[in-house]
Amino acid sequence: MEVLIATAVSLFAGLMVTRVFKIFHLNFPDVTAFLIAGLIVGPFGIGRLGIPGVGFSTFEEVNSMNVLNNAALGFIAFSIGSEFRLSELKHTGKAATVIGILQALAATLFVDAALIALHFILGGDIMPLSSALTLGAIASATAPAATLMVVRQYKASGPVTKLLLPIVALDDAVGLVVFAVSFGVAQALEGGTLNAVTVIVNPLLEIVFSIILGVLMGLLLTWTEKLFFSNSNRLTMTISFVFMTIAISSLTFPIGPATISFSSLLVCMMTGTIFCNMSEFSGDVFTRSEKWTSPLNAAFFVLSGAALDLGVMKRPEVVMIGCIYVLVRMAGKYMGARASSKAMHCSDTIVRYLGITLFPQAGVALGMMLTAQSLGREEGALIRNIVLFSVMIYELFGPSLTKWALTNAGEIGSIPESKKSRERFKSTAPVTRLDRLVIDMIPGEVLESIPQTERETRVRRIIHLVLADNMELRDELAASAEPDLELSARVQSAIRAAAAKAEKEQKA
Repeated sequence: MEVLIATAVSLFAGLMVTRVFKIFHLNFPDVTAFLIAGLIVGPFGIGRLGIPGVGFSTFEEVNSMNVLNNAALGFIAFSIGSEFRLSELKHTGKAATVIGILQALAATLFVDAALIALHFILGGDIMPLSSALTLGAIASATAPAATLMVVRQYKASGPVTKLLLPIVALDDAVGLVVFAVSFGVAQALEGGTLNAVTVIVNPLLEIVFSIILGVLMGLLLTWTEKLFFSNSNRLTMTISFVFMTIAISSLTFPIGPATISFSSLLVCMMTGTIFCNMSEFSGDVFTRSEKWTSPLNAAFFVLSGAALDLGVMKRPEVVMIGCIYVLVRMAGKYMGARASSKAMHCSDTIVRYLGITLFPQAGVALGMMLTAQSLGREEGALIRNIVLFSVMIYELFGPSLTKWALTNAGEIGSIPESKKSRERFKSTAPVTRLDRLVIDMIPGEVLESIPQTERETRVRRIIHLVLADNMELRDELAASAEPDLELSARVQSAIRAAAAKAEKEQKA
């Protein structure tokens, strides 16, 4: 009951803040509205009232909702995996790989240099060298969730967006390796020993086995999808598969001194990558799963906002070091992306704006922060406070900067007038059971090929053509409770023919 109430409060608060933004003409992305809603219902907002069901009174209550966060991140990673289509990677793969690696390393080097300088200026008591190296490694990570949500909300499309999503996906693997090496050195500086297993073997095993598991799950998903012809069943199957992948990714297996673990983000990304390249109808599945996960993503960002700890603002040294970390990391990301994209002979638009879209930071950085607590009580507390401070800044302002960059790059267009009116939700005629059966079997690529402004009219024309021109098919559909594989295939063939005919009629 408490989980349901907390989920409902999160969704309602997030949606209401988007309406407040709209009323006051605040042109921020929905992600920012959801995060602010989280601050409102969190422990530093109405959660302080301590009324059960009205906000989150403690961070423990927020953390109890982690199952939603893990699910949302899994679906976001699965969706980003669809950006690794081999047909497109032939054109962008090399550039995305080079830029993805170099911008992450540049952010680490910039932050390392700045914080090591602070170590010598302020002393080891305020800025320990081990903490400086660890924070430098954490700086490499970029948050895929906020970036993807902005791209989806504004239907961004263009050369910057095509490079951005693969780079954000690659960022996770690069960050894992950089963090493992830097953190291993930091542990040695704190009196331990430089353990080759911890520094090299474990992160490599995590990346390799995450890729292997993702490939296996992607192949299994591709094979399983072929068993279903109903769109609702295919969607249900996909959702269950992503849930299963997330759960398996949480397992660990110790083998001697080494440990086999998985990155759920990498596993889900690889699952999506294999599926999008192996399944003929993957585009339809991705389109439908993205619509299903919209409320899940909204709850994720509200909970992320509720988890932001404003208490870190009380300590001036944390604010000072945090501001330096934020600004220097942004400089590293921007300069790294700018230099590497220029070296890869990318367009001026990519060189100018790509780096700005890589500023957001959250989930992966928070995971690294938790690992860093083993450095010691004081060092771990310093890293925790600085990362929490930076995440708060990046999450609140990062999505708006991403939107600004994509808009100036010419990849976010103006909102069509039809989208600003609720009239498009009205149905001109009742939908019968046969209509619903046909609608449920319309392939995703057919829907995507129809302009949004014409979609309702065109779909109704397709339904009419399918049912009116195929009386035998109509009778079989009427007699069947659940169409079998053969009947579903025939209906989809009739839908494609009807869609082509409706398009010709429209042009005539």
